[in-house]
Amino acid sequence: MPAASRIVSLNLGSQTLGLAAFQAQPHGGLILTGYRRHEIVADPTNEGDRQGKLTTGIRSMMADLGVKGGPVDYAVSGQSVFARFVKLPSVEQDKIDRIITFEAQQNVPFPIEEVVWDYQLVGSDAEKQIEVVLVAIKSDLLEGVNGAVEATGLQTTLVDVATMALYNAFRFNYSELSGCSLLIDIGARTTNLLFVEAGKIFSRSIPIGGSSITSAIAKEFNEPYAAAELRKTKDGFVSLGGAYAEASDPEVARVSKLVRNTMTRLHAEVARSISFYRAQQQGASPDRVFLCGATATTPYMREFFHEKLQLQIEFFNSLRNVAVAESVPVEEVAQSAHLLGELVGLALRSTMNCPMELNLRPVNVVRRQRLTERRPFLILAAACFLLGLLGWGFYFMRSASVNAATADKLQTDVNRMRGVETQIDKLRQNTATLETSASPLVTSIKGRGGWLEILDDLNARMPAADIWITELAPTSGGRIIGSANAGGESAPAAAPTPSAKKGAGGVAKPMIDGVFVRGLYLSNPKQQEIVVDYFRNLIQSQIFDVSQSDQSQVIKPSTPTSTEWAYPYELRLKLREPLYLP
Repeated sequence: MPAASRIVSLNLGSQTLGLAAFQAQPHGGLILTGYRRHEIVADPTNEGDRQGKLTTGIRSMMADLGVKGGPVDYAVSGQSVFARFVKLPSVEQDKIDRIITFEAQQNVPFPIEEVVWDYQLVGSDAEKQIEVVLVAIKSDLLEGVNGAVEATGLQTTLVDVATMALYNAFRFNYSELSGCSLLIDIGARTTNLLFVEAGKIFSRSIPIGGSSITSAIAKEFNEPYAAAELRKTKDGFVSLGGAYAEASDPEVARVSKLVRNTMTRLHAEVARSISFYRAQQQGASPDRVFLCGATATTPYMREFFHEKLQLQIEFFNSLRNVAVAESVPVEEVAQSAHLLGELVGLALRSTMNCPMELNLRPVNVVRRQRLTERRPFLILAAACFLLGLLGWGFYFMRSASVNAATADKLQTDVNRMRGVETQIDKLRQNTATLETSASPLVTSIKGRGGWLEILDDLNARMPAADIWITELAPTSGGRIIGSANAGGESAPAAAPTPSAKKGAGGVAKPMIDGVFVRGLYLSNPKQQEIVVDYFRNLIQSQIFDVSQSDQSQVIKPSTPTSTEWAYPYELRLKLREPLYLP
């Protein structure tokens, strides 16, 4: 990932806000150039005005650091995020997204369309299973937090989970450690446990933190939450218990016992989490413990956990491999090194590839960033579109000029040709008159030639022997015209049909649309099949309109007997093109 010149990271804790400015080094390291903290003292049960206090606190820190706006990476507290470590069967790479989406729908305790979620592969066994961490946050909660952040003039580029940002910072600063390390991040409302070992990570959130101590003090002394917070900050420490003497001030002693009772409950949850990690996650027992978070600086907190866990306890130094600018007060930063883990982890996301790269950006931020990425292409497309319009405009102007010149030239030719057009129209009228006069003659010639074609086609398709024609007559509308009918008598002329042609004086003349054929065939081995052969030959005719399915309508054969030497047959054939009587 390319390094940014200036990196601003923001940690949104439950009651503590942290803002830091970093400078990226060429080799991939970081330089801390500024850091501020801001406390939000409020009852954890009252969330009504939290967003307003977030905006006010962020603006105050920005003013102290001279940050006037620009991109920011921020982390939301672990209590606001649902996190789940899921083990899945090993599948092909192209199926991982689908199976993880299904698991997210099954594990996230909200409708999937109401949350913003992301995942990260944290370990895999190519032959057995893969391990995935799923994180999700309610969309409305995230949009409210993001609105409070961007109300200060900052623009969101990345939204991380505080626990995962802390993991990146730990891996950057303590990469040389082997075995299992346990980070105990004691915040205001929750304590986040982070188990880290080679190729494995596991986290758990415990709902016990600094506000639990404050609430216990407020209940014990029957005073407001703000007064109890002040008493905890002023007099609070972890009572050593056992043979150690109590504080001389009874109220201070009461406060220390309340702190120890709360921490004892926390230790029980830590011990239970260690057992769960070893049994269910097949993890190793922690070799060392790192304390971080605002409540971790309570006096004797390190001694308490050393007594309970019997392990090496030290404060997490998030600036171990981070340079500090000369303008930053070293003593102040040294006292806050254990509070800068999330800020360092966020800044590392802008300078290098990190082992945990989750991003819970709100929908409007994703839309804005995609639009920003596409903006150069959109601007280029708009420029190309405008250039195209200008090009087409120039083309059409030039084309209009050429067309006008051509039109003027053609108009001269058109005016000259109009005289020719008048002459052609007169010739057309004369031609039409001549065609009208010649039409009867043409029809007569065509009719005479038509009968020759009919006779030739009938003769050409007749079988070679044993059959001949004895009578041939024209038909109109199925009736014979001017020839002997089946009984040998002349048939009356057919009535005019709709397609009959009118002759001189407007008298309709019948249209010849078919031919009646009568003949004989000799007694032969085929008998009447010779007539069927004649019919089949006529199917191929270009003169007659004969179809295979018309056999029963076309042929009227006689049944042969053994007493006759020849037998009659009849054919009624339809013409493809009708003829008219002269």
